[in-house]
Amino acid sequence: MTTSPAPDCAAAWTLAETWPAPSWAAAVSWRDATGNVTVSTRGDTTYVQRIASVSKPLSAWAVLVAVEEGSVSLDDAVGQSGCTLRHLLCHAGGYPFEGAQPVGKPGAKRIYSNSGYDLVASHLEAATGMSFGDYLRDAVFSPLGMNRSDLRGSCAKDVWSCVDDLLLFAAELRSPSLVARETWLDAVTIQMPDLSGIVPGVGSFDPCPWGLGVEIRGHKSPHWTGSRNSAATFGHFGGVGTFLWVDPVADVACVMLSETEFDTWGLAHWPEFSDAVLAGLGR
Repeated sequence: MTTSPAPDCAAAWTLAETWPAPSWAAAVSWRDATGNVTVSTRGDTTYVQRIASVSKPLSAWAVLVAVEEGSVSLDDAVGQSGCTLRHLLCHAGGYPFEGAQPVGKPGAKRIYSNSGYDLVASHLEAATGMSFGDYLRDAVFSPLGMNRSDLRGSCAKDVWSCVDDLLLFAAELRSPSLVARETWLDAVTIQMPDLSGIVPGVGSFDPCPWGLGVEIRGHKSPHWTGSRNSAATFGHFGGVGTFLWVDPVADVACVMLSETEFDTWGLAHWPEFSDAVLAGLGR
């Protein structure tokens, strides 16, 4: 991997300087025609903060490692009747955003749920005899070298990390080393593709595609990624003002962390930044 001033990202960084967020850090990673990975960054990429719902892909990755180890199965029954681990990872378990009581049937609708992820964590803990935080550290953080990352609460929203660490995870999302390629492909493939649902703070969509732990862009409009992002783009954003996306068609990844709430600036500024990144790289 090489680090470069990356004049191709100059327009995007100029745009970022106008953001209403008083403090932020970001990185763009891409593969050039020779296969080399180049990274361009701005801000303090070592600054550690809560990443909110960007926690979910990390937590899902730990679960996928546990699946490959045989500790759990995506078909395990978890929660209400008919609900499985797979349902919960793709927000199809019928659980509300917060709350233990189901509000729908499994597989009927995409209902974005922190509670579903808490059920996932409890199931993994029961199956492995380890706390979810310890398992996440041993299965994901340590092997990827994410030494500044840890879980300080709910696996749905309370991972603390930094841009440098999340770049390491973005590299894993592009070319998996912790799970088999078949498992990776399952994770970034739309689960239960006909489901409608809501992306909180963005809008209602029919269909509302989601993978295992990652949101898949599909043809959602409006969206927090750019109009130039391919439909295959996957990742997550956090309400605290954070995002991570990987566009496998463009072969570009982007990470941004701030502590300025998404609903005050996300849809107004993030898409045009992503478009500037991809345009600058000729993607």
